[in-house]
Amino acid sequence: MTLDFNRRQFLTLSGAGVLSAACPVISLAEESVAGTDYTLLMKANAVSVLPNTLTPVFTFNGSVPAPTLRLKQGVPIRIAVINKLQQPTTIHWHGIRLDNAMDGVPWLTQKPIMAGETFVYEFTCPDAGSFWYHPHVNSLEQLSKGLVGPIIVEETDKPDFDEDIVLGLKDWLLNDDGSFKPFTSPRNAARMGTLGNIAGINGIVSNVTSAEGKPVISYDIPAGGAVRLRFFNMDNTRVFTVSLRDQIDALVLAADGMPMVQPIPLDAYPIGAGMRVDLGFIAPSKVGQELVVYDRKGRFHFEMCRLRVVESKAKARTALPKLPLNPIPEPDLKQAKELKFIFEWEGALSPTDINGKTKSVIWTINRRNWEGASKDSIPDPLAILKVGESYKIHLRNNTPHI
Repeated sequence: MTLDFNRRQFLTLSGAGVLSAACPVISLAEESVAGTDYTLLMKANAVSVLPNTLTPVFTFNGSVPAPTLRLKQGVPIRIAVINKLQQPTTIHWHGIRLDNAMDGVPWLTQKPIMAGETFVYEFTCPDAGSFWYHPHVNSLEQLSKGLVGPIIVEETDKPDFDEDIVLGLKDWLLNDDGSFKPFTSPRNAARMGTLGNIAGINGIVSNVTSAEGKPVISYDIPAGGAVRLRFFNMDNTRVFTVSLRDQIDALVLAADGMPMVQPIPLDAYPIGAGMRVDLGFIAPSKVGQELVVYDRKGRFHFEMCRLRVVESKAKARTALPKLPLNPIPEPDLKQAKELKFIFEWEGALSPTDINGKTKSVIWTINRRNWEGASKDSIPDPLAILKVGESYKIHLRNNTPHI
């Protein structure tokens, strides 16, 4: 597996079936577009997710995991996307406030990038934090096959953490021979989605196991140093509940790219599909000590990865660096208009079309499901918001699920 870089370096954890934070790989760009900061080449590939098998994936720049893009707050960026898939695509810059024409929603904000075409996205990130990128065409297949990657927008005044670790969470749904199972079914879609059976973190799960048979993926943290963990839930449907299980005092520093005005102590923090959370803590001083990062499910804890304390020349810390707040305007709550969105579930029903075939309309918002968009048919919006006005949005979950 390879990565490429254009004007900046892309670092990744590499190796078929085994990932380690200690083995970065850098390779030259297969193709690049002049005058851009990054080139993302989308194409079909095959990687070893399960030992001794090959899985037909889609990749950015030929690799799993995808490159982590590092942008600067307030600095214009140009990213070229080359589509070598045999289907249309786009890129959505998840969570970033940008010009609507660059948002990557097919037909609504841009024409899809057809097979063989190149599109250059140009925008400036007003906010610093943890974001991610993915297609918005045929999303179920394209995301399930691997087209997801983290984005870090660095602060103008960058906090001086001693270690900043990216943890991209994504499952795979595979048969024993490495081929994909069906990405979804009406039954699974009605029950919180189709979950993967191969847990993934930063691409491919290590096939090195502990004595208990659990995957071991380890990252080094400096003894006594200030550590920032960035979790990216890039899975289609799974909810991860991150916990350190009282091994150390940790704080939730930011959620979905936005720093907390007042960080909150970590107990167990749920992150749904597409969400991100940044945690911070002072690492133990004992070299060799390991912290286990868990995904909590009810009363049970499942290991995701480990953090290994290593020797460091970093000064001993007594407090974490503070994240500067992003420039979000204060809403005028007194003049705010109110909007209501009701999320409902029709999973217990099996509606049929005029031909008698099952038509699974499972999830709705205000009694509507997504009608789909095409060149000549754009669904009516659920609401129209005006620039500069303030809104209070009431969300009600009438489904049996989170």
